[in-house]
Amino acid sequence: MARILTVSSQRAGAYPTIQDALEVAADGAVISIEPGTYTEAIRVMGRRLTIKAAKDPGSVTIDASEAGGSAVAAARAEITLEGLVLKAGDYPAVTASNTRLTISKCEASAGYAAGVSITDGGQVTATEVRVTAGQYGFVIEDSGGVLDKCEVRGISDDGIIVRLGANPTIRNSTIAGCGYRGIYVYQAGRPTIERCDISGTGDAGISAAHQSSPTITDSWIHDTSGVGIAFGRGCGGLVEGTRVESTASPAIDVEDGATPTIRVAEDTAGAPKVGATAAEGLASQDTEKVDKLLKELDSMIGLGGVKAEVRALIDEIQVNEWRRSAGLAVGGASHHLVFTGAPGTGKTTVARVYGQLLKALGVLPGGEFKEVSRRDLVGQYIGHTAEKTTSVFEQALGGVLFIDEAYTLSRSAGTSADFGQEAIDTLVKLMEDHRDKVAVIVAGYTGDMANFLDANAGLASRFAKTLEFENYSPDELVLIVRRIARNDDYLLGEGLDEALLEWFGQIERDQNFGNAREARKLLEGMRKVQSGRLRALGRMPSRDDLRTLVLDDLLGATR
Repeated sequence: MARILTVSSQRAGAYPTIQDALEVAADGAVISIEPGTYTEAIRVMGRRLTIKAAKDPGSVTIDASEAGGSAVAAARAEITLEGLVLKAGDYPAVTASNTRLTISKCEASAGYAAGVSITDGGQVTATEVRVTAGQYGFVIEDSGGVLDKCEVRGISDDGIIVRLGANPTIRNSTIAGCGYRGIYVYQAGRPTIERCDISGTGDAGISAAHQSSPTITDSWIHDTSGVGIAFGRGCGGLVEGTRVESTASPAIDVEDGATPTIRVAEDTAGAPKVGATAAEGLASQDTEKVDKLLKELDSMIGLGGVKAEVRALIDEIQVNEWRRSAGLAVGGASHHLVFTGAPGTGKTTVARVYGQLLKALGVLPGGEFKEVSRRDLVGQYIGHTAEKTTSVFEQALGGVLFIDEAYTLSRSAGTSADFGQEAIDTLVKLMEDHRDKVAVIVAGYTGDMANFLDANAGLASRFAKTLEFENYSPDELVLIVRRIARNDDYLLGEGLDEALLEWFGQIERDQNFGNAREARKLLEGMRKVQSGRLRALGRMPSRDDLRTLVLDDLLGATR
């Protein structure tokens, strides 16, 4: 059990200052602070500690305004801050460098600096954190993590800055009254921004620059002096389900050379429930969205058994939610799944749709999709793997964690196997501790996945069901080729259907057969042959020539 050190300026026997407690605290200790104001600048280097208010959140203030530094500064550490008011002058109120920072129910303010700064490969989990003053709210640089139900208000410059490849998830948060931009993403930043309320900015609500690619979903951007969302040259990303209202024109500004995907929000009455104060209302079911996603699933070629299994799972979840709303008993349910089968059979696509279905049913708040493999989970030395696996798992909270080729983690899967086993053991515990907050889907070849599930005594029991993805039939592969061709504005010429059916009927289907990947690869080969054929015509090809693939293109691609 962690040792608790009590700090109080009034109580006899307690440590009079936080610094006094820090000097004797061992790794893993909890420093519990009695109500009051402590004029200190805390430094935590290479240690693992919790610093928390002993009473109600907000009852303890750490004020470093005159101390010439941050209220809390951590480097190469693992630190948890709970229930504190953190103040600084022209330094960030909280600085975390190469540190795992967990901060909840805290308030931060600074002068000409950020409220909270996370840099140099750090990881942050911030929940119900308010930044009320400063040049910036949050600065996340070369780092990741989650900001959930946070508020940034009254900032003189940018509300949140994401830069140097940082990839945090910012969700259920409110950014309002910032002097410049609400969220500024640059230098290849890749944040996910979900269900956020951004308003009252002096410039753009969200601005992306320098090869950045933000994903912006189900948010509300309104009443900004600048445009709602701006994408600079070279930027990509996604805007979906997001309302942009009462901003400068255009609402979404895309410069030449920018390539974001923009899907306009459906015109629903009133503003969506977003931001820090609306998070508690996320559990309602969106039956219209559920029906739309199930139709999307049905439109996939083949996979009859998989579709039936997913529908059965969704039916059960939906009925359970109805029972819960009616005050009836509902048993605990796991949303973790095993997908087995050869590559190219739609496992990743089905996993994405499943996550969105859970979101629409109010089961998972985010529905976001994080795909990882062995290298994302396994470290290079003892203890490193548990840290990497935990970090990846925390980033996926609220959505789907999809582990492809999961069998490579088991002991029987080659070199450095013990580190893979460490990842499995860590996942087993995390999946149980957070069973209602994430859906873990593991995927791989059928036989290999059986060995994977045997790698830990409790692993198989964590998964609700195994879904078997069968190889596509020759007929289905022809349909896949036709669909890909149609989407790419190509037509299949006379006799090509029959020739494709014959080709797919005789091709060897060993463990390396790629299914839909084989179909796409074949089509790419046919297009290359077509290009050479058209170049040899000696004339400008017609529109039909450019669109039509013929039997000779297939013969050339398969020769």
